[in-house]
Amino acid sequence: MSTVEPVRTLYVSDLDGTLLGADSRVSPTSCVMLNEAIEQGALFTVATARTPATVAPLLADVSMRLPAIVMTGTATWCRDTRAYSDVHSLTTRDADRIIALCDRMGLPVFVYTLRDNVLHVYHTGPLTDAERAFMAERLHTPFKCFHVPSSGISMPPYTLGEVLLLFALRPTDQVAPVYEQLRYDNGCNPVFYHEKAGSDTALMEVFAPGVSKAGAIHDVARQCGATRIVAFGDNINDIPMLKAADVAVAVANAMPEVIEVADVVIGPNTADSVPRFILDDMAKF
Repeated sequence: MSTVEPVRTLYVSDLDGTLLGADSRVSPTSCVMLNEAIEQGALFTVATARTPATVAPLLADVSMRLPAIVMTGTATWCRDTRAYSDVHSLTTRDADRIIALCDRMGLPVFVYTLRDNVLHVYHTGPLTDAERAFMAERLHTPFKCFHVPSSGISMPPYTLGEVLLLFALRPTDQVAPVYEQLRYDNGCNPVFYHEKAGSDTALMEVFAPGVSKAGAIHDVARQCGATRIVAFGDNINDIPMLKAADVAVAVANAMPEVIEVADVVIGPNTADSVPRFILDDMAKF
């Protein structure tokens, strides 16, 4: 007599605009529902552009047992051990070359390096108010150390070492030309998107070749024995992950391009929609 293997589903959610509410927090109701799902056996994790410095406090009340996919798939991070794994870094040569290109084109960037499971961050030019605010929200954490003086221009070590990310946060007309120069560069994987719909603040993240949430979710699925992946997102940088999932779920507030590739559209991020979907989906198997 043949037996049917049980379905093991990995649920992977983006954070900002998807799992997080309007206050950029996981609501108490979402925490209760996620913990209920995990207690019932749900395989749950997040895939985010954020680093552990903000992931850790945001998920402090969620009993997540799997490693988080951080920095858009650059690495996974275990909250219990505070250790990074599956790390993908730029080569020193490519990092130096791309930083030089950004300098020539007048685009200061944050440079994220990894040493002893702590991120060390530098900056290559004067700071804007938006960049100062970005830093202020991420100071005073054991997971990240900013080496950025008031002038904004860091003096990094002679050899940067393990560069995980180059990050720009500037108006679109400053960021877009550099992205166009890098988008076909074989030595990196640049991602360009806007802070939110209608915003003129553009973000560019430059990773090692091949880095993506899509690849990372399959790695985590293999490690935890999942046979099905359900992914949740709202922004352009979530599209590769959604396309790689068995079930692509967009929140109602997602950008039109995200809704277009979704298999399912649920309620908005302000209505605890992700954990509600997870509990309902689990009941079907």
